Amino acid sequence: MEANFVRDAGAAAGWRRPLAALLVSTALAAPAAAQQRPRPPAAEPARPSAEAEARASESRNQSALPATAANAGIVRSVVVRGTERLEPETVRSYLNLAIGDRYDRDALDTALKALYASELFSDATIRDDNGALIVEVKENPVINRIIIEGAKRVKEEKIREEIRLAPRQIFTRSKTRADLGRILELYRRGGRFAASVEPKIVQLEQNRVDVIFEISEGPKSKIRQINILGNSKFKEGAIRKQMASKQSRTWRFFTSNDTYDPDRLAYDQQKLRQYYLTEGYADFRVASVVAELTPDKKDFIVTYVVEEGERYKFGKIELESQLRDIKPKEFRPIIRMKEGDW
Repeated sequence: MEANFVRDAGAAAGWRRPLAALLVSTALAAPAAAQQRPRPPAAEPARPSAEAEARASESRNQSALPATAANAGIVRSVVVRGTERLEPETVRSYLNLAIGDRYDRDALDTALKALYASELFSDATIRDDNGALIVEVKENPVINRIIIEGAKRVKEEKIREEIRLAPRQIFTRSKTRADLGRILELYRRGGRFAASVEPKIVQLEQNRVDVIFEISEGPKSKIRQINILGNSKFKEGAIRKQMASKQSRTWRFFTSNDTYDPDRLAYDQQKLRQYYLTEGYADFRVASVVAELTPDKKDFIVTYVVEEGERYKFGKIELESQLRDIKPKEFRPIIRMKEGDW
């Protein structure tokens, strides 16, 4: 019986060995089969919304920009350099930008224009360092003296009345140009259209300047020629005799009527109309008067364009009186006009 048990045990052992081998081979083959088995397709990720894509694109664009441009947008500090007389706070007041304000390139351009518009600075720059604004300015100088040179025909006191610049004021080129124009206009009113004025600046210490107006007065501008256009009833010589203005000639050195004067030209228009009216031209008028400066800028050529119109005669002449004691026939001899006269 014991022998049978051993045999049966050996038989059982022999049966287990093939089974164990089968299990081992199956376990080894399983990974290979798993590798060869086709995998199911992976799920497609969800497409981001348009707003999310826009934010992502903006983020990528900002990261691609330089650090200064990417971080620009809020003012972190404002540093002012180059001031001498002015306080830095005065400069900041023109910027219209304070710490914490949002800004862009247009805001910086506007601030720079405001600095120049104040006329306090001859030069100004604004640098943006990651929101830290650095403002560098160069102040306009202070006027020490106003000097006038070359004035002989016009009194210096009269010229100074036209000048707006004054000592201890801020010097600006725009005010200097305006004063130059006023001085020239003063000389033109006196008939000196050839006058010229050259402003000069002398730099002094402590950012001060002397302003010098060098004046070349030149001779009085004369009327070189008077032209009459549109006349057919009277010759130019006869018309010129009625005018107060005269053409410049060498023998006219005792008169000033040959100097150019705009007021005299206006008076001459009235003289011409009066002359034509007395000759019967009731419709006469001066169409235009043009005064042209000669190429050498010394004299003028004046041209009158006239429209003579028709000439009229007197028709029937009557005399009436609404006064009881005044009889018209007694006054007829006083009237010199007669029917048929021009």
